[in-house]
Amino acid sequence: MAFNSLIFLIFFAVVLGLHSLPLRWQIKKTNLLLASYVFYAAWNPPFVLLLWISTLTDWFAARRMAESEGGRKRLFLIISIVVNLGLLGYFKYGHFVEENFLLLMSMLGVDYEISPGNIILPLGISFYTFQSMSYSFDVYRKHIRPADSMLDFALYVSFFPQLVAGPILRAGFFLQQLAEDNRERVADMGWGIALIVIGMFEKVVLADGLLAPVVETVYGATAVSSSTDAWIGTLAFAGQIFFDFNGYSVIAVGLALCLGFKLPWNFLSPYGAVGFSDFWRRWHVTLSSWLRDYLYISLGGNRRGKIRTYGNLLVTMLLGGLWHGASWLFVLWGGAHGLLLVLERVALRLFGDISFFKTPVAKFSIGLATFLLVSLTWVLFRAENVDAARQLLAVMLRPSAGLAVTNLGQVLTVLGVIATLLGTHWFMRKREFGSTLKSLPWPAIGLILAGMIVAILLSPGEERDFIYFEF
Repeated sequence: MAFNSLIFLIFFAVVLGLHSLPLRWQIKKTNLLLASYVFYAAWNPPFVLLLWISTLTDWFAARRMAESEGGRKRLFLIISIVVNLGLLGYFKYGHFVEENFLLLMSMLGVDYEISPGNIILPLGISFYTFQSMSYSFDVYRKHIRPADSMLDFALYVSFFPQLVAGPILRAGFFLQQLAEDNRERVADMGWGIALIVIGMFEKVVLADGLLAPVVETVYGATAVSSSTDAWIGTLAFAGQIFFDFNGYSVIAVGLALCLGFKLPWNFLSPYGAVGFSDFWRRWHVTLSSWLRDYLYISLGGNRRGKIRTYGNLLVTMLLGGLWHGASWLFVLWGGAHGLLLVLERVALRLFGDISFFKTPVAKFSIGLATFLLVSLTWVLFRAENVDAARQLLAVMLRPSAGLAVTNLGQVLTVLGVIATLLGTHWFMRKREFGSTLKSLPWPAIGLILAGMIVAILLSPGEERDFIYFEF
């Protein structure tokens, strides 16, 4: 049940209607929980069991941790980690492990066969297992107390606006919104609907309508010989993945606001980043902060010397890449970002005190270089296989003129969209999106939203699932 489908609009209208009735807060929360399970079951009903397993495991493990100390406390944390990562590992990485095990046996000259399994990847499992597991970590570290209500915790794990593609919530942030003394909270319906329209525009018009066809043309070609084609396809993907994922996240925030809840922003003008640390403070913020708080810091962070810091960065980004999918390309993508973060730290140690690098011209130049290097890494994220990625990167780094698989209209469209995107992110890099938009006169906001609605209705683009549904 994708956000950009008619069936979802009907579903949400029913949920919103029930939520607007003068019912007790406990009943409203129960309705939202049931709606969340219906939303997830619409894709594949049996996999609701996985939501229940994560929910029940972390609910009971956290309560036992709060009552225990020492080794017994760690035991319940380990139970939470094993169950959540066990589910994630089996369903997401089962085929990957099997394929690489067979490859290893073949390289060793061992003739070994395994009957291929039929493992279906559950929608959103990477998101809700990390979300549920973060609750266990926070209780273990005594950052929060265990939830008092099983209903509240179950709704925290499965809240449908962000269930399948984030933002990844922290329990302390969301559970307090479910507290009884918040039951009179007024939904921000107008702002919520505005965000839904903006997110739909990003997804339907920009990601699917303008950019996706160019990406599919270039990355679907048997071979790309023109560096212009390769760069245009890759820049188109840089825009597509942002508009697709940010569109989902903005819609999720809007849906939650209509129901009276706040969700964190997941993107903070990432293509306006100056450097790669800055990029990861702005891109997929809730995952980046999760990896920082529960993995990087647990490994020692930057507290154990330069070499250990560099190693921790590489391990964190390698695992962050693997989180995105069971493919060596995602591992390479994460490793590339880890290496860029390490090189950035080395450069800052060597040149960070030079005043020139703090000037506006230098910052803009570094920001543009950051975007171009990030775009190069997107090849690893989008390519069908390692050979295709290597071939495309070789073409991109070997300038050649002419167009072979794209046309002039597509080139101008992509360059126009990307230039506008970069300019907007650079302008917004120190501004907050909501307050900036709300500062405009209401007639201007109304005209902008009306134009977006018309563009959505007229968009001829093929309906596509959100990219991060795959993760």
